[in-house]
Amino acid sequence: MSNSDCDHIFVFQGGGALGAYQAGAYEALHAHGIDPDWLAGISIGAINASLIAGSPKEHRVENLRAFWDKVSSNLTFGQEHDGSDFRRISNEISAMAGAITGIPGFFSPRLYTPYQLLFNPDAMISYYDTEPLLKTLEELVDFDLLNDCETRISLGAVEVVSGNFAYFDNRRHTLDARHIAASGALPPGFAPVEIDGRFYWDGGLVSNTPLQHVLSTNASERDLEIFQIDLFSARGTMPRDHFEAESRVKEIRYSSRTRMNTDEFARKQVVRRAAKRLLEKLPPEFADDEDAKLLRSIGIEFDVTIVHLIHRRAAYATHAMDAEFSRASITEHWAAGYDDVMHTLNHNKWKNRGRPRDGIQIFDLAQQGRAKS
Repeated sequence: MSNSDCDHIFVFQGGGALGAYQAGAYEALHAHGIDPDWLAGISIGAINASLIAGSPKEHRVENLRAFWDKVSSNLTFGQEHDGSDFRRISNEISAMAGAITGIPGFFSPRLYTPYQLLFNPDAMISYYDTEPLLKTLEELVDFDLLNDCETRISLGAVEVVSGNFAYFDNRRHTLDARHIAASGALPPGFAPVEIDGRFYWDGGLVSNTPLQHVLSTNASERDLEIFQIDLFSARGTMPRDHFEAESRVKEIRYSSRTRMNTDEFARKQVVRRAAKRLLEKLPPEFADDEDAKLLRSIGIEFDVTIVHLIHRRAAYATHAMDAEFSRASITEHWAAGYDDVMHTLNHNKWKNRGRPRDGIQIFDLAQQGRAKS
């Protein structure tokens, strides 16, 4: 299946500082001439998606790099201590420094003056101000380009009062920096973002992965090639201490069980194709039977290829891995995403792939590469 035979969809999970993995993955995909027809993101995934959709193709990697260089610009110490016990300590210090002083171009700590406490409702329900992020997005994202719908983009958020999940989509809304910030407004750190009289928090509170949204709302009749780039792995190891336990809890909570969801969709696709074959054997008088209509509604008609890419936590990573914006860690996350995509796209199983059997095929090849390295 060639690149022109299908729509390419990039699905970006949320995960704070780990999002540099998605930026590196995009750089490798871009180098192979694979650019998205549709981007779906939540939280930091929404920021990465917007930087891509809101930049000319020749400047997409450059603008991603500019964002990640800016947010890691205050934490450039400890880079020479890769893999050592000191590196774990350095990561903890970096996370603590970011929590105290904020992250450049992203968020700053609130100053709890009497005026703020009395007249700023955001100060009562959040610790940080995300005005720096809004300014960064205005600098790096061309919103006219983003809203011309050449590349579709969907950003997941949660409406605070109703608790309902919502997607801001450039085919239905005119997007600006607020929609991106809303997708990443994780409480209690960040205040909800008001849009058209409603307030929104981080979409990861309901689901940290927009894959289901993509599969359920796609209206194209073309086949899909989905690159699902996750920042938390549902699979892990048994924790050895409290810190590792906290890390493992975070991974389980925010992985959104993406493998389980993918496997469930695959089962529906197999049933769909089996039901289609069965329906073709039925006499014409059963065409409008209610049971026949139900069978037709299972799964989707077009073929789907899913490429699973998952960031893996380093042995020295701490429970604050998603809040740790040191230059050393950002550089590592970026390189890991780049290497995982390169390994996947150069793998024989990928190069020799054919059309999906029963409407679905799933590739998870990056883990094999890590196991050999």
